[in-house]
Amino acid sequence: MLNGAALPYSNGCLEGFNRKIKQIERTAFGYSNFTNLLTRIRLEEDLYKEKEPNSLLMTA
Repeated sequence: MLNGAALPYSNGCLEGFNRKIKQIERTAFGYSNFTNLLTRIRLEEDLYKEKEPNSLLMTA
């Protein structure tokens, strides 16, 4: 308890990340496998970029 008041360190960022993962798990209840869940978490954290739309499909 005293270390928490005396030291400048905080686990707030880690707790926020854990909360975000739990929220994704709640909303993604129907995912068929664990890989899809991990991909969704990485997309939410911008570790993976979504594919850019194909420029050939966009021209009309």
